[in-house]
Amino acid sequence: MILLSISHFLHRHLLWFLIAAYIIAVFLPEAGLWIRSVSFGEITIFQQKTNISLLMIMLATLMFNAGLGLKISHLKNILQKQYVLLAGLAANLAIPVVYVFGITIAMRLWYEPIEVQYILVGLALVAAMPIAGSSTAWAQNANGNLALSLGLVFFSTILSPVVTPVAFHVFGEMASEEYEAVLHGLAEYGSGTFLGLWVVFPSLLGIAVRLIVDEDWQTSGLPYLKFINSIVLLLLNYSNASVSLPQAMAEGDYDFLAITLAITAGLCCTLFAAGYGMSRFFKLDQAERVSLMFGLGMNNNGTGLVLASLALSSYPNIMVPIIFYNLVQHIAAGIVQEIMSRRSNDPDA
Repeated sequence: MILLSISHFLHRHLLWFLIAAYIIAVFLPEAGLWIRSVSFGEITIFQQKTNISLLMIMLATLMFNAGLGLKISHLKNILQKQYVLLAGLAANLAIPVVYVFGITIAMRLWYEPIEVQYILVGLALVAAMPIAGSSTAWAQNANGNLALSLGLVFFSTILSPVVTPVAFHVFGEMASEEYEAVLHGLAEYGSGTFLGLWVVFPSLLGIAVRLIVDEDWQTSGLPYLKFINSIVLLLLNYSNASVSLPQAMAEGDYDFLAITLAITAGLCCTLFAAGYGMSRFFKLDQAERVSLMFGLGMNNNGTGLVLASLALSSYPNIMVPIIFYNLVQHIAAGIVQEIMSRRSNDPDA
């Protein structure tokens, strides 16, 4: 009973715990660096070596729990409006590409060109990731259409081994020569093996377990899953922030932090606004509008953080946009939920 109360409190105030994790990372990064260093050896799959680290296990845990939370029966309902699902999936990738392209042009006058590359690669990691499983929880809390939310999460995750490498190549065309090579390297590292093993497989395993276990157990176990998810997400963010934020603060690079926060917030707001605009275009009801907004605006940054920490350890500043986006998307989600709740309670809205 105590654990359930803690789980509810943690889930309800996740945003404040996330901010606290970033602050702790700046002043006490040692534990976060230790988490990144823990490894359990290597395995070889399809002639490709994969390191089994604590970060990878944490990522797989997030994806397993996301799959366990999906109700396949609800996905059948989305077939009635498959065009909305397809449009949402396409917009989730296309809009960041256009946005980042505009940013690279607008930032040509920035006095530190390398910082522009950090932001570009960081946003590429955000945009190339599947839609966040947490978007379904936000949509459900805001009385959204759960079938549409689940459809966006499920299909973006399943398609990620194909879509993610393509996205990295597209963003690579916007980068300088060095960082184009970095993004192409991510496309190879984050290919079918990585995403299939640590993202898709745990998600499908979670779905399979849900089909097997008793429904009463699912209901009683949900709060515990939320608790585990919250702890893992906080540890992932703390661990990766321990690498990038102390260095940025020590260098006094506050303008980089400020411009990165502004640009990532701009992308997040653009995606949420695009979800609203698309819902008006397709003449969706409020429940579907809420789900589309959360689906477009929230990406699985846990995967992006793990991929960046493994493949880009020599570029710690690239993690800053990912860390900021994860913070901003939860702030934006909270604001959208509050607005939608007021509209639901206002009979004249």
